[in-house]
Amino acid sequence: MAKLTKKQKIAAEKIEAGKLYSLAEAAALVKEITTTKFDASVDIDVRLGVDPRKANQMVRGVVSLPNGTGKTVRVLALCTPDQEAAAKEAGADYVGLDEYIEKIKGGWTDVDVIITMPQIMGKIGALGRVLGPRGLMPNPKSGTVTMDVAKAVKEVKQGKIDFKVDKFGIVHTSIGKVSFSAEAIAENAREFIDTVIKLKPAVSKGEYIKSIYLSSTMSQGIKVDTKSIG
Repeated sequence: MAKLTKKQKIAAEKIEAGKLYSLAEAAALVKEITTTKFDASVDIDVRLGVDPRKANQMVRGVVSLPNGTGKTVRVLALCTPDQEAAAKEAGADYVGLDEYIEKIKGGWTDVDVIITMPQIMGKIGALGRVLGPRGLMPNPKSGTVTMDVAKAVKEVKQGKIDFKVDKFGIVHTSIGKVSFSAEAIAENAREFIDTVIKLKPAVSKGEYIKSIYLSSTMSQGIKVDTKSIG
């Protein structure tokens, strides 16, 4: 096991073993225990009482974080010529159609989100082998297949993210940066958790939110008291 640095030891000592923290306390503490020289991401992990192997217990959705993600999101808009100007104005980093489809076929995937239109999905379907494993395939459920490309681009640039539960029943995503205020981190976390709660499958019985952890890049996880989420 790797030895902890002096800063890491001090950070670890700030987390009380077995203690459950309120969301506000966890948001403040995650800033205190982060020792990286770069602006680390703040992550949230929510373990759910669902069986993701069953289609009627799949939890997937989108959320617009009130304070954004703090990340620069590279957006490709694959759209018809009449939508190109609006997509560019909304902030899309790359705009076009056939030339980008050919680039993707050649292995280019230097983007974070791809937004397109329903009538173009026929062309994009052939890119599944390239885009699927990278989580870049546009999907109507995540709002990345739409007739209003410009609106979707703007929302993504402002902090809209999509998420889904993994095979272990955990929803994991980044909700900001350590440079955010504790209040901003807590606000983003609450918005995310509230969205997950609204998506509770009707067939899910018993405890739905089993645990919540806040952490930053390379920091310990801070366990949040699920009863403090109300």
